[in-house]
Amino acid sequence: MKCPFCNDPESKVLDSRMSKEMDTIRRRRECLKCGKRFTTAERLEEGLPLVIKKDDRREVFDRTKILNGLNKACEKRPISITNIEKIVSRIEYILLEKGDREIKATEIGQLVMDELRKLDEIAYVRFASVYRQFKDINEFMEELKDLLLKKDEA
Repeated sequence: MKCPFCNDPESKVLDSRMSKEMDTIRRRRECLKCGKRFTTAERLEEGLPLVIKKDDRREVFDRTKILNGLNKACEKRPISITNIEKIVSRIEYILLEKGDREIKATEIGQLVMDELRKLDEIAYVRFASVYRQFKDINEFMEELKDLLLKKDEA
């Protein structure tokens, strides 16, 4: 592991533990050259399904795409990056639990919208407006009415 301070490739592991979410291993390391300490996180990447796009192309699942979409939807909202990363981790966990080899991009989008609906209504509407590609204001208004109905039911 390359030291972030002096770029030396040699370090030793001082401590290892699972994260609270049980999705990464955090390792405390010490550089053998400069002696400074730093933390790394390791994530298991195998097992995630291929994503079937709208045009039937297949792509490798990429968590950064979900993260980028969430960051745009949550921009200028009182939502921490930690909460955004937790959403991505929950979605990855759901996909791993399903065990499917392929999943439609629309299913992933729906998982993101379900998470955003619980977290922040404005971020949800922002994401939905881009994701669902509303053709006119009436479609947008229907989505808002649906959101209000679900809020009243809760």
